[in-house]
Amino acid sequence: MIDEDGYFGESVAAGYDESSAEMFTADRLDPAVELLAELAGSGNGRALELGIGTGRVALPLARRGVDVHGIDMSRAMVERMRAKPGGDGIAVTIGDFATAKAEGRFSLAYLVFNTIMNLTSQDAQVDCFRNVAEHLEPGGCFVVEVGVPDLRRLPPGQNAVPFHVGDGRLGFDLYDVATQSMSSHHVRVDGEGHGSYLAVPFRYVWPSELDLMARLAGMRLRDRWDGWTRDPFTSDSRQHVSVWEKPAA
Repeated sequence: MIDEDGYFGESVAAGYDESSAEMFTADRLDPAVELLAELAGSGNGRALELGIGTGRVALPLARRGVDVHGIDMSRAMVERMRAKPGGDGIAVTIGDFATAKAEGRFSLAYLVFNTIMNLTSQDAQVDCFRNVAEHLEPGGCFVVEVGVPDLRRLPPGQNAVPFHVGDGRLGFDLYDVATQSMSSHHVRVDGEGHGSYLAVPFRYVWPSELDLMARLAGMRLRDRWDGWTRDPFTSDSRQHVSVWEKPAA
């Protein structure tokens, strides 16, 4: 998110956990941590989180015995993680996760909560897969959680899809189907009539496109599910959790 302080700057970081509170609930978080710990190898695995942010996933994963490292562009977000119990024990590289390097090799790398779309060009998304492949040890896995583009809800001539209406909040996505660029718009109004507005740029990406990016980086699809509970991915799925594997040899 871009604000007056920069990319995911202080004014966004200050309220990020509160605005994403539903993502911290046990029913949303526990299945993700369970799967990631399994893929990393609890007790002896090393995991790299791209866009580690305030540590929503990294901290409980570290408590499972996984050696977690992170890459993030936002110092403000990482400072929020550092202030939490266990946060100062997670090594973080400050930089663009499409290109920045962390020390060592990892059994797992992961990108959650649509963060792959924060890379707003196809080139940057391809670079991210290549960067991950360079960090993974042979047999390591790359996990991405991301939504399926919601274009079926766009009638001809319309480019806006609402995702939240009510409770003093309005959210809608704007799509450009020619470029695969999109932006999420968040409008909030409190009980006294004071409002705020935030626009976040993204590039939406299709599952098959991600598979090709993985192949260009030397990885192959291992699993794809509707979500962290590993329900089957179908033509009606609105999101997916995908796992690509680097060859063991």
